[in-house]
Amino acid sequence: MHSKTMHSETMHPKLIRPEQNNFDSNNLDPNNSDSKNTETSEPVISNPPRRHFTRQRRQLTDGERRQLAQSASLHLTKLQQRLPTHARIGLYYDCFGELPTQPLLDWCQRLGYLPYLPVVGSLGRTSNGNDDKHLRFVPVYHSKLVNVPTRIHQLGMKQNHSRALLWASELDVIICPLVAVDLNGNRMGMGGGFYDTTLGNSYRSGASRPLKIGWCYDFQVVEKLARQPWDVPLDGLITPSGIRWF
Repeated sequence: MHSKTMHSETMHPKLIRPEQNNFDSNNLDPNNSDSKNTETSEPVISNPPRRHFTRQRRQLTDGERRQLAQSASLHLTKLQQRLPTHARIGLYYDCFGELPTQPLLDWCQRLGYLPYLPVVGSLGRTSNGNDDKHLRFVPVYHSKLVNVPTRIHQLGMKQNHSRALLWASELDVIICPLVAVDLNGNRMGMGGGFYDTTLGNSYRSGASRPLKIGWCYDFQVVEKLARQPWDVPLDGLITPSGIRWF
């Protein structure tokens, strides 16, 4: 893991502090030794609700989103220092008010990187009838995301279909969508578990790629999020105010 550093020109936005709830001793067995130490127990972190962030995203105008994305793209030079020539970059469609990803596609095409987009359900369905959550990635042949032929998945996201599918392990970088992220790189997604499932094996094996990079607004950065055992943290984060490595 890289040590935490911040771009020298980075601004320092106000961070959201998660609520902390102490254990309720009334709900504990008085004969249990744990109940005698409730005052010294670690507080339970309560994550901010997702709607807190999605509401703020929707309040931005298209012009504001584009301007903030352009500011964020200025920090991509710090990312390209870690990439090979003709790197394969996993992007995503910004369908729900996220920081626009068109500047990422522009950056890829300008530097000769190969952009890809995620596909849900390419591996069929599981025994319970749900889409397999392992994402695969298709190449982008258009200069504008709005021109890429897409279909709307039942979960609401746009996706392109192609036979030229890559596994996540074949990419050098995956730009990960998120609802919130904390100062340790812990990421809150939309709750579907697609990216955690897709990246779980490579993360647990200690593989150096793909790099997992967050791309979001500054108001989506919080001090600390609760982390589950299956959560896959980010390697880096890019916002309009700077870049951070974890």
